[in-house]
Amino acid sequence: METLYTAEALSTGQGREGRAQTPDGRLDLVLTAPKELGGSGVGTNPEQLFAAGFSACFHSALNTVARARKIKVEDSSVGGRVSLHREGEGYKLSVELEVVIPGMDHEAAQELADAAHAVCPYSNATRGNIDVTVTVSDD
Repeated sequence: METLYTAEALSTGQGREGRAQTPDGRLDLVLTAPKELGGSGVGTNPEQLFAAGFSACFHSALNTVARARKIKVEDSSVGGRVSLHREGEGYKLSVELEVVIPGMDHEAAQELADAAHAVCPYSNATRGNIDVTVTVSDD
């Protein structure tokens, strides 16, 4: 396996109540638990970061697949929703991705989204581990 890129980040403090930073200084975030989990909600949290990362990575995969198939995709978007669930004594995540491709037939857009799901690194990392739903929406 050829490594193309490696990202680094450091979490300090108490995890959900702390700070996340990258060595290059491009990311420097205050982390707080959401109000729904008893926190102040003034900072970001791991689920938001995962939703942002997954949706961006998936959107890139969608555009890569479209280019490879010579399909013109404009003004597309991918929304990510990450849910935290209690499971027994532990916790589990689930992900919903909503793909919007204006001007594209729904069936064709779903096929493109399914193809992106097959190649997206986040999709491949989570496949078989957590529930991931990919839905195409008109808006």
